Amino acid sequence: MKTLVIITHPNLEQSRINRTWMQELKKHENITIHTLYQTYPDGKINVAHEQSLLESHNRIILQFPFYWYSTPSLLKKWQDEVLSYGWAYGPGGDKLHGKELGLAISTFGPEESYQPKGYNHFSMETLTTPLQQTSNLIGTKFLPLFVLNGVMHVSDRELAENAKAYVDFVLQPSKVEA
Repeated sequence: MKTLVIITHPNLEQSRINRTWMQELKKHENITIHTLYQTYPDGKINVAHEQSLLESHNRIILQFPFYWYSTPSLLKKWQDEVLSYGWAYGPGGDKLHGKELGLAISTFGPEESYQPKGYNHFSMETLTTPLQQTSNLIGTKFLPLFVLNGVMHVSDRELAENAKAYVDFVLQPSKVEA
């Protein structure tokens, strides 16, 4: 299965987690890595190119740090422009039907903070509901979440293990739990 991983981190070079995940993914030929902030430093998205990338892959993984209970701004802009009416949804908007869509998210807060009784009051599943609904609208199968919480406290050994689990998730998401 051809897999596209869209990495959206505005400071990827300084991100220990997202950079490590990306480096581990690069070891696998059947994974296409696409970094939005490096590709579009001016924020001007080539919609036709992005749509072509999406059409040529069966599985799409959106990798990003969780910012203000959402995605980084460029990923939101990407969604607004690339997942267009008549292409991704609406009449004739079936170009992504049957593909898989997954999320790989890193968070600053610990796992317990993303629970109904935690600091953030909601689970990651609840907080990512808009992305799941986007998946429903564009006709993709929404995959289980891959989340690494508490990134400031992850040891090098834990990160190395997590990066390998992330690759497993990207290649076979139904068989892996984060």
